[in-house]
Amino acid sequence: MGIASETKDGVRVITMDFPPVNALPVAGWGDLAAAVDEAGRDEDTRVVVLRAEGRGFNAGVDIKELQRTPGFEALVGVNRQCYAAFKAVYECAVPVVAAVQGFCLGGGVGLVGNSDTIVASEDAYFGVPEVDRGALGAATHLARLVPVHLLRTLYYTSRTIPARQLVQFGSVLEVVPRERLDDAAMAVAGEVAAKDTTVVRAAKEALNGIDPVDVNRSYRFEQGFTFELSLSGVADRHRDAFVATGEPLKGDQARS
Repeated sequence: MGIASETKDGVRVITMDFPPVNALPVAGWGDLAAAVDEAGRDEDTRVVVLRAEGRGFNAGVDIKELQRTPGFEALVGVNRQCYAAFKAVYECAVPVVAAVQGFCLGGGVGLVGNSDTIVASEDAYFGVPEVDRGALGAATHLARLVPVHLLRTLYYTSRTIPARQLVQFGSVLEVVPRERLDDAAMAVAGEVAAKDTTVVRAAKEALNGIDPVDVNRSYRFEQGFTFELSLSGVADRHRDAFVATGEPLKGDQARS
């Protein structure tokens, strides 16, 4: 359980394994950031594959950890470490291929949105349910997956979108049966690993340099609203309801 990392033929495979749903605790996000950073610094690494064990790729942050930790220590910690993990993926010196199965929610979208290539299983779906949790964030990364008006609809409603629909937007490269997911991700990674790594590393830096949005600054801006909602008590009401029932607060319930 935790973050595992192994390298074969220039491909660094980083695996998240946090049962039951890969909702990462504060330390888990930090460990993931450290693993991706280290992979990029390793000159023997030509490409990273980011994957997960279990039913789904990532369910975001561990809300139960947030609610059982007094004060704002866990909230500050998870905001810092999510920022670090997303930043590590985006700034990794080599391309990052995300292999996504099942659910990819909240912080999971932050990871794949900052990846270079996404391969998904047939049962994969993506969403940012932050509004239902009384928080904001990862719109920066969802915006890299869908057009702007769809982004807004998904964000306001907390709807999810299946991987097969993202293929038409070009944000997901291909959708395969779950049993073929790892092979499909490794096939793409193998193509990249076969290139001149000096050129590919330069290409990664160049492509980041021409991005129209500074994803690090954009996400940090979003986080400010999460802190406002938390300090006002709104976020706690939503998170308490989710921990207790698994369901979001509705309408007047949220204001009472």
